[in-house]
Amino acid sequence: MEKLVTLTEQLGFKQPTLIQERVYQPLQQRKNVLGLAPTGSGKTLAYVLPLLQTIAVEKGTQLLIITPSQELTAQVTQVIRECLNQLKLGLTVTPLGGGANVKRQQEKLKKHPQVVVGTPGRLLELTKNKKLKLHQLQTVVFDEADALLTEQTLIDCRELLTHAPGQLQLAFFSATDGSILHDLPHWFGQAVERFDVRQEDQTQGKVEHWFLICPTRKRYEILRKFGRQPRFQGLVFINQLAEITEIAQRLQHDQIEFAVLDSQQRQTQRQHAIKQFAAGKIPLLLTTDVAARGLDLPQLPAVVNYDLPNGLTAYIHRVGRTGRMGQPGEVINLGNDRSFRSLKQLVKPAGYTVTEAVLSYGKIVAKQALDQPLTKEHAKAKVQSSFKQSAPAKRSKKTVEKATKKRSKNRIRSRKNKGFHPKKLH
Repeated sequence: MEKLVTLTEQLGFKQPTLIQERVYQPLQQRKNVLGLAPTGSGKTLAYVLPLLQTIAVEKGTQLLIITPSQELTAQVTQVIRECLNQLKLGLTVTPLGGGANVKRQQEKLKKHPQVVVGTPGRLLELTKNKKLKLHQLQTVVFDEADALLTEQTLIDCRELLTHAPGQLQLAFFSATDGSILHDLPHWFGQAVERFDVRQEDQTQGKVEHWFLICPTRKRYEILRKFGRQPRFQGLVFINQLAEITEIAQRLQHDQIEFAVLDSQQRQTQRQHAIKQFAAGKIPLLLTTDVAARGLDLPQLPAVVNYDLPNGLTAYIHRVGRTGRMGQPGEVINLGNDRSFRSLKQLVKPAGYTVTEAVLSYGKIVAKQALDQPLTKEHAKAKVQSSFKQSAPAKRSKKTVEKATKKRSKNRIRSRKNKGFHPKKLH
């Protein structure tokens, strides 16, 4: 464990997180693990730090990391590169995201990188075409495993492993649990040791969960107010791409800065949108559940659920974008009375408390706080403040004389306009 502390200090962190401590030894001992920890708790470093030390420089691809999205592929690659630079391990890493140029990826694979990070479809394509060779593979990591191991991606992942040696170390990491994660031995033919620190982990900062009750047609008006509010920044979740297009057109018409992040964009477009948003140049980043999966924005102030999520897992992943590594955050949900009641029931098993709120002078305030009666002291202060504002202000003698002269000049000017000239009387 002393080695882990030293490594995390070298990377600029004070101490390892709970999930990093729990899986470090098992991964170094080439055991199969399932790591469950909240979003923002350092799961990437939890597998990167121990596994990089098991790789030989002279061999080919030995570590394969599978991610569900292009963005997560880029983020994991960046984390690994920073580790390699700081720890001076002499290894190389290549990203193989689905939205990037495949010919360039093929050229990079000719250099035989020891670490490869990619999405299942592109990895399988390159493997079938014999551009990605897995005969030296030792370990496979499934990042965001709950999203990866569903429907077609589960099929692709299992097929991908048929091109690798029979004896592999498998590691699965996720922020949420699911039935598939309890059936891993069935799907992959190996026992997996489970490490669940979700209830113990204290890395997440204080996150407030608000609900602004409004009709569906009024949601855009609230979003527009957020977009015009100074220093506001929100990751806005919308369920359908068609609706994102419609909202984007309205924001553009209202001259509100924004960016869009969707799974159909090219990697360069996605990176540009994230960079602009992370730099604070735009207040709103519109996205979907798929496009934002694994998105790492360390100091994101707010998540806005323009459309409410379809299930608890989606809610957990959305709210996990804010309050990362001890930073405060807030989740703003929009909907009517009925959806408010439904959401409270949905998130109750996860321990979230959603508070009804109102938008007051550009700030979110708990409705209950506004509804509470004033104390005697507050009521007295309010009356005195009102009286002071309504009472006429005292004016000095000089001010009165100046105002009198001004009124006299105005009267003379008015009479001149009507044809009356005082000098003609003499």
